[in-house]
Order: sequence, then structure tokens, then C-alpha cells
Amino acid sequence: MNLPLHGLKAFESAARHLSFARAAEELCVTPAAVSQQVRQLEERLGVALFRRLPRGLALTDEGHRLWPVVLRCFGELQDEVARLKDGAPKHVLTLGVVSSFAVLWLMPRLADFHARHPDIELRLLGHHNRVDLATEGWDAAIRFGMGAWHGTEVTPLMRTPLRPMAHPDWQARLSDPAGWAEVPLLRSYRVEEWPRWHEAVGWTMPKVTGPVLDTSLGLAEAAAQGLGVALLPERLFQPWVDQGRLSWAHPTVIETGHYWLCRWHSKPVSPALAQFKSWLMTALSDSAPG
Repeated sequence: MNLPLHGLKAFESAARHLSFARAAEELCVTPAAVSQQVRQLEERLGVALFRRLPRGLALTDEGHRLWPVVLRCFGELQDEVARLKDGAPKHVLTLGVVSSFAVLWLMPRLADFHARHPDIELRLLGHHNRVDLATEGWDAAIRFGMGAWHGTEVTPLMRTPLRPMAHPDWQARLSDPAGWAEVPLLRSYRVEEWPRWHEAVGWTMPKVTGPVLDTSLGLAEAAAQGLGVALLPERLFQPWVDQGRLSWAHPTVIETGHYWLCRWHSKPVSPALAQFKSWLMTALSDSAPG
């Protein structure tokens, strides 16, 4: 069966954005043109690829099956064109990485990865731990949590309990439990963290007055500026303690998840992803404490 290339491209873009309007903007055509191209493709295939909703689109089961295949084919074509233009082998690997892991662990080691794999062009896209691998178009993602994400194949990377941290000048103030009742507690969108920590310590949970931030890096910076106490991944922020930017506020830690390498189950593992995963697991093992 010969399928129209423009129809496949329209389908891929609309599936990624779940919107004909956003696909049209990307392809520099009108939304009506994208809709028509997709409908013609559906007629050729004899199946519906989208459910048209009042606010956007949703992939049907057939659309979910076709989209990763089309995405892979276009990706391979793009990669091959880039290799032909550069005159050198180049494999593109696109990863979504939660910002704390990207900045504090991955970035300092990227030079080693590039030295070992000069043929892989790594593209890192930040996220705030809200990931939809079925629609993002990434090869994989690194995220924090319990690892139970629907349709996702996961590999555990790093165990890092949360531990309270504050500006070094606060150490004396926080050495007495009474001092904790007077300090702002910096919060993330995971509202259960501070109640769980107080339960682990055996203290009554006070009224929380600190600001809410959506990244561990934001929480750490706020704590370093003396704005409050933050619960932070112990292993990632050890360098901030070593540098004197933060100090441990209490020895009690809580487990709320791990860092994971995640891949959409129906998306094939590319050679570039396999090489990155191998390097990543070795680097994590080499950097493990003790």
C-alpha cells in the first residue's frame, strides 16, 4: 500500500501535539489542510486514527500503534539526511531529563559521554517530572518517582532519600526541636513530603508557611538564600553541602521515590539509546557513594 507522505507527516505532527492547529503551525499550512490530509490517510487505511474532541484530539488504539512507527521512520530519515550533510556518522538521541538530575549529576559527566560516543548527538529537554512518553516523541526520559507509570518500561537509576537542608547559619537554630516550629518549610508540589517527614521524626506537623516551588533546584536555591528548610535528594545535593552552600538540618530521611530511565513500551530501543543506557549505568555505579 502506497501511503501519502504529506498525510503521514500531518498525522505524526498532530499525534505529537494532539492538535490540528498546532500541527498546522509547525508545518506552515492551515488547520483545515492538516485535517484533510489526516482524513485522507484514515480513508486509505480504513481506520480512524484520532477521536475528535471538543478541545483537541485523542489517539485511537490504531493511532497509538501507528504513531511510534511513523515517528521512528521520520526520525531515521532525518538522522540519515543529517549524516549525509555532515559527511560523518551521527545518531540523534532525544532525552527528557528532570532538571535536578540533569544539572547536578548528568551535566558534569557529559564530556565523558561525548568523548566515548562522538557519533551520538545528545538532545536534552528539561521537564518538571510531568511526562507523557506516548506523545512527547522522546527516545526516553529520566524522571523521579515510584516507577509505576502506565505503558512505560523503567530501569532504576539512583536511590536518593529526601533529607532536610538549610542555610549553614541555621544549624544552631535547628538543633532544638522547638526551633523547627518557627522556620518556614519550603514545599514542592508533592504535598505529602513534609507530613511524612514529621511522622518519621515523631513530631507534630506544624502549620506550613513557606513558599511552593516546582523543582528541587528551586527549593535548594531558596534554602541557600535563607528562605527556609527544604527536603532535597540527599545524594544529588551533597556537593552543595561540601561547598558550604547548604547544611544538613536533621539526620532523618524519607523515601519518596527513585530516579528512573523510562521508555515508552512500544517505541523500539535505538542503538544510540542502548549505548547511552550502558554508559549511564556504568557512570552511576562508578559514582555511587562508598
